[in-house]
Amino acid sequence: MKHLLSIEDLDRETIERLCDRAASFAEVADRPIKKVPALRGRTVLNLFYESSTRTRSSFELAAKRLSADVVNFAASGSSVEKGESLRDTVQTLAAHRPDAIVVRTPWAGASQLITNWTDAAIVNAGDGQHEHPTQALLDVYTLRARLGSLDGLDVWIVGDVRHSRVARSLVLALQTMGASVTVCGPPTLIPQDFSVLGCEVRYSLDEMHQADVVYALRMQRERMKQAWVPSLREYASVYQIDSRRLGPRQLLMHPGPVNRGVELAGDVVDGPRSLILDQVRAGVLVRMAVLYEVLAGAAPASAPRPTGPAATDGSDNRTELHPA
Repeated sequence: MKHLLSIEDLDRETIERLCDRAASFAEVADRPIKKVPALRGRTVLNLFYESSTRTRSSFELAAKRLSADVVNFAASGSSVEKGESLRDTVQTLAAHRPDAIVVRTPWAGASQLITNWTDAAIVNAGDGQHEHPTQALLDVYTLRARLGSLDGLDVWIVGDVRHSRVARSLVLALQTMGASVTVCGPPTLIPQDFSVLGCEVRYSLDEMHQADVVYALRMQRERMKQAWVPSLREYASVYQIDSRRLGPRQLLMHPGPVNRGVELAGDVVDGPRSLILDQVRAGVLVRMAVLYEVLAGAAPASAPRPTGPAATDGSDNRTELHPA
């Protein structure tokens, strides 16, 4: 896998391989020194044109735990503020010869364009309202870790589907893994093309009790150029997930950040059915797996590939991976 641009590029076998590889890295987080040398000597550039907490920090941690060198670039305070184009910025940074570039931009399709301007592996960390493939992968990993299999799972995605890059990637990933998906929200916040993806569309929570997993989405006010709902208070009264609406057997997920009191009530965010912090923890592991896949995974067949838990090389206290 040279790049990760879209969930559409991944089949079930590839998603399962990435999840299995992420699971093999889980033991690293419990070590006194949380590193393996899998990407020693490689450079990962985080190129973020939008604010981020979870995605950016987890990609940085993922690269460092694989022993890669990390360069963080934020548009704020850079030559972008002087009018430099995306292409010029990418080509300038690519002159430093990074091995991988993790890209988040407000422009749909930008990660695909960047592949034409550099030889580095490109990982899409969110492009506008289009896709967020690593978020979908970590969500699948979280559910597999909790439930084992996603075959036959009934998942409801509730909230601002229109402005969410997570929703499209998640629908595609869940369906690829055998789950059925329903999207629910105000008619103004569900694009007509979502039914083409093969998911059900609902405009009320009346049948949400049938879901095994409820996945809430944030109202993305920063992307809204007009009034899509009368008010946040009215939206919350109809679509907020709280303890009255979330059944005792249902699991709760959210990509973060959570707007408490809007899409989710605080009692369910912190409740026993919430997998939100599990998703955060999964982010580092899955992004380690992705970076390994696009870099070391593309190396010659003689290179070591981790297929099980990482092990310690007692000869010099460095961490090594079991070769296949």
